Amino acid sequence: MGTALVYHEDMTATRLLWDDPECEIERPERLTAALDRLRQRGLEQRCLLLSAREASEEELGLVHRETQVLGKEELQALSGQFDAICFHPSTFHCARLAAGAGLQLVDAVLTGAVQNGLALVRPPGHHSQRAAANGFCVFNNVAIAAAHAKQKHGLHRILVVDWDVHHGQGIQYLFEDDPSILYFSWHRYEHGRFWPFLRESDADAVGRGQGLGFTVNLPWNQVGMGNADYVAAFLHLLLPLAFEFDPELVLVSAGFDSAIGDPEGQMQATPECFAHLTQLLQVLAGGRVCAVLEGGYHLESLAESVCMTVQTLLGDPAPPLSGSMVPCQSALESIQSARAAQAPHWKSLQLQEERPPPLLPGGPVCKGAASAPSSLLDQPCLCPAPSVRTAVALTAPDITLVLPPDVIQQEGSALREETEAWARPHESLAREEALAALGKLLYLLDGMLDGQVNSGIAATPASAAAATLDVAIRRGLSHGAQRLLCVALGQLDRPPDLAHDGRSLWLNIRGKEAAALSMFHVSTPLPAMTGGFLSCILGLVLPLAYSFQPDLVLVALGPGHGLQGRHAALLAAMLRGLAGGRVLALLEEDSTPQLAGILARVLNGEAPPSLGASSVASPEDVRALMYLRGQLEPQWKMLQVGAFTPQK
Repeated sequence: MGTALVYHEDMTATRLLWDDPECEIERPERLTAALDRLRQRGLEQRCLLLSAREASEEELGLVHRETQVLGKEELQALSGQFDAICFHPSTFHCARLAAGAGLQLVDAVLTGAVQNGLALVRPPGHHSQRAAANGFCVFNNVAIAAAHAKQKHGLHRILVVDWDVHHGQGIQYLFEDDPSILYFSWHRYEHGRFWPFLRESDADAVGRGQGLGFTVNLPWNQVGMGNADYVAAFLHLLLPLAFEFDPELVLVSAGFDSAIGDPEGQMQATPECFAHLTQLLQVLAGGRVCAVLEGGYHLESLAESVCMTVQTLLGDPAPPLSGSMVPCQSALESIQSARAAQAPHWKSLQLQEERPPPLLPGGPVCKGAASAPSSLLDQPCLCPAPSVRTAVALTAPDITLVLPPDVIQQEGSALREETEAWARPHESLAREEALAALGKLLYLLDGMLDGQVNSGIAATPASAAAATLDVAIRRGLSHGAQRLLCVALGQLDRPPDLAHDGRSLWLNIRGKEAAALSMFHVSTPLPAMTGGFLSCILGLVLPLAYSFQPDLVLVALGPGHGLQGRHAALLAAMLRGLAGGRVLALLEEDSTPQLAGILARVLNGEAPPSLGASSVASPEDVRALMYLRGQLEPQWKMLQVGAFTPQK
């Protein structure tokens, strides 16, 4: 349905009129640099452009009171009365535009005009309180948007994700007793020694009254948090709560001072990390994600991070993450503390366990941020777009298969002699129908490995599923894939002579006993309920996958896989964050056309259907995952803070 970009050039009008080192970083170039980079990358042209309007007094009054005292003549005189605020004659106009931009974006998404979008605004908003400007923020743009979504559109569950490096205490204060708003904030805290120096920024501030558990604070107590730390926070804290909450809308306080090079955050997350965070959020709320710019004061880092966010909202696959995916010890401690504080309020964190998983000693220590951006920022990870985003290769395409217009049905096949050579070791591939399906799969896989196709779906007869998967793995490893992840569901055994050389990671969700036969060969039972399935994906599959960092992902739904379409779609959507989106799904030929269609749409960038309210994992599922985690944590560090906290 498209992506909206909301902007107005008047928001560049305000600038510092006197000497104030604290406020000088919030300058007009923050918007112009981001917008220029969006244009250079051709991203602005792909969006629906909306010109921001001013929010009305009534709309501002949804969360603020006495807004009339901020008249243009009074603004400069008020500067000294607030913390980190410098007013300009145009501040009131710009602030009303910033708030109005968020409202326009929410209206566009909730009326179905677009699927998602970004409001490129200043001044930012998340520090602003009911009757006080604060921290460069005049009106609380995201809070106003949330209140508007509730009042005008009748929403009952809104997730607000604040990835700015500062605590958005304004949003917390406004909604801390409101169970309809789940507010998540990670922020530089350093045990209370970093601005805004608030005790209520710590992990044990979880809301009050009916809102207990709906404020989630993740305080970073060291600088230098990087890609692994941010992804671990999403997998082990935010997403379990978000799935249980089941939001109807996701609002992002998108501050990019949490990115590498920023003088405020001093963190190490590279711009492509925000593509991954955005993509993980797009599996929620039917993909209805509204991002509103907050901080970000290193212009290069800001511009790159904005581009990564927008291209992901547009459906482009996230570029691979750089660096080692090993969370630092301080990050693990912070995540564990936040989980413990939230456990009394969330069933997804109350799974039975005798004691919390101990943090393993000797973990890496967070490195201090470099004084200047590293080469990771100087040369951002940009992947050339393939000519085909998604292709479907079926031996007999079903006329009832409904596909998006830009998903192609592949007609080509590998050469007969080549196909027969790959099939020769497998008796089940000798039949003509299996051979024809294999030829189409090889042709599609080669297109993916050559960079012509990004993702795809292939079919095989059920009797030849295991053999076809074996050929796909070997073909991928011999034709360019350096690390191949295979997630096999159903009755599909790992090829017996596949080398344990670290080039392939086999994860079988198959309904048998849990077993870690090696660090590269893992089997787990198929969870019985939605809650168990989510725990398996968030607590095992994705941590293993992000640790492994594959450049090709195979998802095989074999005989007896037992997944409903919406579960298969969620799995594919979340694995699409790996390998630059290079995911090949292998289905049985007798799978329903609806399953092939939904997987094609998800691999093409659409949001998966909502799972609805999630159930709690069964004790059997919990035991299986706990056993595997105990076996695998020493090798795969992304598992160290797991999906389990003791029941209080």
